[in-house]
Amino acid sequence: MAEERDLQKFLQNVDEITNLIQGLNAEDPAEREKAISATEQRLQRLQQAAPDSEECDGCRVVLNRTTINHPKAPQSAPTQMPQTGDSSHPDAVLAVLEQDARERARRRKENKALANALKEMGNEAFAKGNYEMAIQHYSKGLEKLKDMQVLYTNRAQAYLKLREYPKALLDCEWALKCDEKCPKAHFLMAKAHLALGDYNKSRQCYRKMLESNPSLEKQVAGYLEHVALQEKAAMQEQEAQEELASRKSTAVATKTLLQTLTQPDQLPFFYAGGTEALAELMRDCTEQTLFRTNNGFSIINDNKVIKRCLSTVGDSGPEEAVCLSVTKLWHAVCRGNEVNQHRLVTHPGLGALLPSLLLGRGRPVQQQILALLTLLAETETGRNLLLSHMDLPSLLQALVTFVNSSDVRAGEAMRLLTDLALEDRFKAWFRNHLSTALPILVGTLRNPALANQATLSQCLAIVGNLSADVTIRSQLAACPDLWDVCLEFLLGWEEDLVLVRGTVYAALGLLMNLLLEPTRVPKGRAAVVNQRCLALLGCEDGGILTRAAGALSRSLAVSPPDAMEEVVAGGVVKKMIQFLKAGGQTAPRYAMKTLAICTKSSLRAREEVVRLDKRFGVLSRLLDSEDGVVVGNAALCLGACVEVAGVAASLLHSDIVDLLLRHVANAGPATVSHNAAIALGKLCTAEPRHVVRLRELHGVEILHGAMKHVSGS
Repeated sequence: MAEERDLQKFLQNVDEITNLIQGLNAEDPAEREKAISATEQRLQRLQQAAPDSEECDGCRVVLNRTTINHPKAPQSAPTQMPQTGDSSHPDAVLAVLEQDARERARRRKENKALANALKEMGNEAFAKGNYEMAIQHYSKGLEKLKDMQVLYTNRAQAYLKLREYPKALLDCEWALKCDEKCPKAHFLMAKAHLALGDYNKSRQCYRKMLESNPSLEKQVAGYLEHVALQEKAAMQEQEAQEELASRKSTAVATKTLLQTLTQPDQLPFFYAGGTEALAELMRDCTEQTLFRTNNGFSIINDNKVIKRCLSTVGDSGPEEAVCLSVTKLWHAVCRGNEVNQHRLVTHPGLGALLPSLLLGRGRPVQQQILALLTLLAETETGRNLLLSHMDLPSLLQALVTFVNSSDVRAGEAMRLLTDLALEDRFKAWFRNHLSTALPILVGTLRNPALANQATLSQCLAIVGNLSADVTIRSQLAACPDLWDVCLEFLLGWEEDLVLVRGTVYAALGLLMNLLLEPTRVPKGRAAVVNQRCLALLGCEDGGILTRAAGALSRSLAVSPPDAMEEVVAGGVVKKMIQFLKAGGQTAPRYAMKTLAICTKSSLRAREEVVRLDKRFGVLSRLLDSEDGVVVGNAALCLGACVEVAGVAASLLHSDIVDLLLRHVANAGPATVSHNAAIALGKLCTAEPRHVVRLRELHGVEILHGAMKHVSGS
């Protein structure tokens, strides 16, 4: 029976090893890799077993090593099964098969090292632009190791450079057999299909790339936009060629004019007239497309005379005429044509040229450039183009110079800058170049008396929007000059509120954001904010009143005690009570926070609240608010005010205990529960008779538990 069991286990091992060998010889790389892994695991088990009695998967195999290593022993696996009567043959077959597996694993290890070396050689050749040599190295590497995925994708990339798209696609297919989730293979397939004009397949590959790696969502969105742009360009070009073939007059004239403008070294007025005529021809997509397909961008932008005219400083003469006609042409060829917009903005040198034309040319050229940039910024794709290819410091410098302009250029420049500043890409650039960008903006804002108030307010609003970013805000708050500029804008409103209303409103918004960084407020600035905002509380404009209250609520939190007392003496409590009585959505939040801060540290503020809010009618009403911030601050303020002599006793016949206890017991925001518990504790301490009502409501246990929680936190 024991021999029968050994024979059955032996045959089972033979079957397993035979399957492993078949797997090693399989054409499918995935099957080969699986077989190699299984073989290596089997060999590890054999090496851990005893020298002459090896246990493998529960089967005891007795190896006669003397027989196996005998000179007359066969050196390869037998082609026929040995006779069952010879007990040595089964062990010999198993040993030979296992030896073959070991040999295969050793050869694979050597081949993998050689394939990696060839891959590195191929990468070096690729980096030098020698794509044919790179392909040779990658191919030799695949001869050593046919299932090395990276060699297929690298060779596919080289084939793409040589425009051998079918070969690139084939290599990507093999790479996906090695790893079906390989993002690079899907990416290269998408590029190959796009080059072959198969836009649907290109999109499918990009979507599969996203499925295999969801973190590439933004990149894939950009690639899909590029596919759509290429498809649109192909359709435009087909229609344009049909129009040209039909001898449409404007189509023929466009091609003829472009050929005429290829003449080199002509007078500037020759090119000015030609480009002006071309601009007049750009009436629809056909002419715009023919301009692009007949190399129009290079004919105009790379012409030596035109380039010299564009770079010449001045606002008169033939150079100015060339600049004006060329900028008109750019606007005409890009109007409603995303493909041309992309071609123009990505043309070498344009990223620096457009801002320079804004700074160094006359008003007509500046207006044309602003119109062109505004046209580009109308779409998200256009804005991303500008942010990716423009010289942003120069563009920012150029745009803010128009703040002092009294014509339409100022408004257009600020609208353009506002559109760009809302984009995440601009915020990222601003964050990384704050040391360069911030002085440009602060320098522009430093002379408000000389500037256009409308554009000043837009400029301040732009900085305010940027300060919503935590990293940017932290750096802005550490800039004393910016604080001084904002505080300067808070003056002069009493003389002409209509004129300065926008700048005051924007400056308050920026200050509110800067005050979110309390540790970075420059010394002495919080006290100045208090005084300016307190003065603004006399304004009749609702928006300014609300923002002044908001800034004050934040500046008081970082003010020294003497600055706090000045604000209280200035009548802030009365103003906040008036806000609370008037109601609203936002103002009560700021007003209640201001009262909570003031009453916490100022006895005078507490006495003012008690005097102005008889029996706490306003505060009690706010305890019923659905706004947790308002309720929490109302409870905090109430807790401070009951310390005033006689206040707790005056509340004996009110429902104040009921209100506070309800908030202690409710599972709402922790700060609300904590503040209500503290207020209730102070109320009962100041007037022990409140404990009677507390016990009637079974609130002693609730209060005790809440206070333990407060102490623990």
